[in-house]
Amino acid sequence: MLLSLAIRDFVIVDTLELDFAAGFTVLTGETGAGKSIIIDALSLLLGGRGDGSLVRSGRDRAELSARFDLSRVPALGNWLGEQALADDSGELLVRRMLDANGRSRCFVNGHAATLAQLKTAGEWLIDIHGQHAHQSLVKTDTQRDLLDAYAQAEALVSQVRQQHADWQSARQARLDAEQHAAAYALERERLTWQISELSDLNLQAGEWDTLGQQHQRLANAAELQSEAQIALNALSDDDGNLISALAQLQGRLTRLCAMDNRLAPITALLDSVDAELRETLYALRDYVEDVEQNPQELAQVEKRIDTLHAAARKFRLRPEDLPQRLADWQQQLAALDDVADMDALIAREADALLSLRQIASQLSARRQQAASELAARISAEMHCLAMEGSQFDIVLTALEQPNAYGAESVEYHVAANAGTPLRPLAKVASGGELSRISLALQVVTSEVAAVPTLIFDEVDVGIGGRVAEVVGKLLKRLGDRYQVLCITHLPQVAARGDVQWQVAKSGEGETGSVVSRIRPLNSKERVEEIARMLGGEQITPTTRRHAKEMLVG
Repeated sequence: MLLSLAIRDFVIVDTLELDFAAGFTVLTGETGAGKSIIIDALSLLLGGRGDGSLVRSGRDRAELSARFDLSRVPALGNWLGEQALADDSGELLVRRMLDANGRSRCFVNGHAATLAQLKTAGEWLIDIHGQHAHQSLVKTDTQRDLLDAYAQAEALVSQVRQQHADWQSARQARLDAEQHAAAYALERERLTWQISELSDLNLQAGEWDTLGQQHQRLANAAELQSEAQIALNALSDDDGNLISALAQLQGRLTRLCAMDNRLAPITALLDSVDAELRETLYALRDYVEDVEQNPQELAQVEKRIDTLHAAARKFRLRPEDLPQRLADWQQQLAALDDVADMDALIAREADALLSLRQIASQLSARRQQAASELAARISAEMHCLAMEGSQFDIVLTALEQPNAYGAESVEYHVAANAGTPLRPLAKVASGGELSRISLALQVVTSEVAAVPTLIFDEVDVGIGGRVAEVVGKLLKRLGDRYQVLCITHLPQVAARGDVQWQVAKSGEGETGSVVSRIRPLNSKERVEEIARMLGGEQITPTTRRHAKEMLVG
């Protein structure tokens, strides 16, 4: 539920702070006084688009904030927790600042937030029914969406849309395969030949580097053996070799250790060096014995190198890239086989269509049930709205193939008078009738709304007399279950409000600028406001008496 709203330097409002209550609240005032500013402010706070023109003239920025009670929307509290935007108060504080240059900043419970996050939160909090809702009622999309909202079928609608996209994707893949069959065949032939050419080489990962190392060793075998032998001789075979010299040094230092034990660590180091030299000796001896000149093996390695060079030139690659390119071609061929496998593509398309029909059938059943109930309820409300003898129906016409919206079209039909046939709403209803039908729809669908706050912005346009009294009763009835805010010009509606606010323009702003003021009315003030709405600027004792009667009744 909306608890409070604060506005600063927004349109023609300098400062405004409002506290809201449960029940039915009406806002009244003359045309152009700024009654819709509250709705505009709430729309902005809940993710609506805004620009610098909304900032009050002469100011740098507008600031708006609203506080909501979350006790009736635990799902929103959970979502805020997931978004790291929650606090422990059980309330939601939304702030938005709009600069004159159009830049906007948003905050939820003191945390920076995005417009998308504000919009998502708003879907849990408020439903706004605009004064021009009846104008879109003749559109088939609007008619279908209203039925789905009443049926609470949003999840099924989303599943149908996704499954339809999957079916279209499968269908397009099959069509592409049929259209490009010849091109696919040529590409498959090319890839098969290239793969065959490289597969015959029995390529191994890292082979090119290994061949390079082998060639270096074989081509330089004589030098490697000779130099290794020289190192081996220096260690043990030559006169005065390193190991013998080291042994003599070890002996001398060992004798000296008896005279000064500080030489012991040095002797230990020499022992370690001796061990390392002997390990080197053994390794060099093994290497010299292993290295041999092998012209046959060298010739084989050079032949393999030449083969890989030739293949690389043929395909304009580096030799070391041949194994990876072979893997790439094999992957491309496998993918091409998938997109060109007509049997698999046809089966995939059929499975996707079957799944679409199954989920669309569930949506159809939900719509059929809701359509009967909704049509009956709207017909009843139309009778209350001075359309006696009228009939309302929702016609579901099966489609040859399901589309992204289901397996049927949705069209509202109406018979405005008794004895007349049902015909499409767009072809029958007048503007006044559309307004009343729209109001009936909004009232009925609002009764299944999950949001705690409903706002009606002059939805009673074009209605008067006894019908206006019925409208007031309808909105009052909604106020028993929801927090309802209504902007109205009808005294019959205003008189039904639990609370009434008056919106007026004044020249009390700085430098005498025009500003909009909103204030709650007490009992006496309500009589005067209702009387004004009844009789205009010239309020007579008769209009006051009538106003009192309306407020009592």
